[in-house]
Amino acid sequence: MKRSSKIRHINYSLIFRIIGWLLMIEAGFMALPMLGARYWGEQTDFIAFAIAAGATLGGGAILTFGLPSHRHDMGKHEGFLLTALVWIVFSLFGMIPFIIGSTHMNVSASFFESMSGFTTTGCSSLPSVEVFSRSLNLWRTLMQWIGGMGIILFTLAVIPMLNHSGGMAMFNAEVTGITHDKLRPRVSQTAMSLWGMYFALTAALVGLLWAGPMNLLDSVCHAFSTVSTGGFSTHDDSIGFYQSDYVVVVITIFMFLGGTSFSLLYKALHGQRRSLRDNDVFRAYVAIILLSTIAIVVNQALLGEIGDWRDATIYPLFQVISSLTSTGLSICSMQHWNSFILLLLLLLMFSGACAGSTSGGAKIDRMLVLYKNSRNELYRSLHPNAITRVRINSKVMSPDIVAKVVAFLCFFAMVIVGGAILLTMLGVPLLESFFASMSAVTNSGYDSDVIGQSQAFVTVPSAGHWILSALMLIGRLELFTVLILITPSFWRK
Repeated sequence: MKRSSKIRHINYSLIFRIIGWLLMIEAGFMALPMLGARYWGEQTDFIAFAIAAGATLGGGAILTFGLPSHRHDMGKHEGFLLTALVWIVFSLFGMIPFIIGSTHMNVSASFFESMSGFTTTGCSSLPSVEVFSRSLNLWRTLMQWIGGMGIILFTLAVIPMLNHSGGMAMFNAEVTGITHDKLRPRVSQTAMSLWGMYFALTAALVGLLWAGPMNLLDSVCHAFSTVSTGGFSTHDDSIGFYQSDYVVVVITIFMFLGGTSFSLLYKALHGQRRSLRDNDVFRAYVAIILLSTIAIVVNQALLGEIGDWRDATIYPLFQVISSLTSTGLSICSMQHWNSFILLLLLLLMFSGACAGSTSGGAKIDRMLVLYKNSRNELYRSLHPNAITRVRINSKVMSPDIVAKVVAFLCFFAMVIVGGAILLTMLGVPLLESFFASMSAVTNSGYDSDVIGQSQAFVTVPSAGHWILSALMLIGRLELFTVLILITPSFWRK
């Protein structure tokens, strides 16, 4: 059958109008670090944020009010295109303070830093985060907080009119997971509920950290990067800087919550407490954490590497949850961990936590579907006539969903390998290339010093920063939302 060669008509005017609204909101977010720079006497960065906020506000106003808009309908294609464009445009305007601010970073490094923030990856193109001023560190972690729950989800919460113009298409294009459940009848109400809970968790963590050894700024920054599972810190030693068991325990708890499906948390907080206990994915999440922690403790005990009670309790638990949720915070240099532990942490990075959370990775939901489907295929090899089903949370997964999960995991691995190949073409060593690519696609943010190599994100060429930025975006939007845009069928009727 002959394929149509006609170009698909896409409602660009509505897409640009929504992007304009979002840019004006981004300009409002920039006011927070701008006021902070003014308060702390960081004149260069105050001017940088003022220029960035002005340019973002002006660009948003032009797109919103300067372009004609005759149609207000939005379909699936507009939802995919808008979702990908929003993250790119946000990063382009978000990088302005890094270019003209006190760090004077080049364009590629600035865009990399901005994309790393919004996608909650948490890697940096500079060898030391302590060169950033207080206002720039606030902006870096604020970007992670915005991107953690999702820019589009925030849009649906603040622009309710989108509930009638493709809101569900945008919701499905950005929210992670196999399927997407609405908590409330309207998409905008679901978005507001999730963002309300997200804000409440952040506020609670700020208070708890401020009650400990952190000052207010560090409390806010680490709350932003913890709840979003982003991992940016204000110190090179990350959480180890504070040498506080209290901080380790508090952040461990909130990283765990950040890696849990927010829909499940919402239901549990509203009286449906069995929703957590009866959820297969949540039970697998807890089991993976416990088994991984026990494995690390046993391995350290066999090698005689346990120094005190912390090495057998909170330290391995912290690092397991940090890796599984793609947060990337650390207590000490990971070069001190042995090969078994590093391999285990890499597997946790690939897996990721629960779908519907702020974490990266392939997600436990898909790994569970793959495991059960593989188990069924082994059974069918002995009993060819048997009829088997993949059940998750007592629901039978359709063959189409199972096939999509398998395809996703294959694409996920292929993107990691493809990114590594591109980096090696730029002269980046093989091991560093694979680790940097995996760290970017899984949005984990660990640097290659984990594997005993030099800092790949610092030494990578400028072209590598653009490649890694693309990989971070692809990983954050779970592959298909971005990859589908490069297929010819997307643009044809």
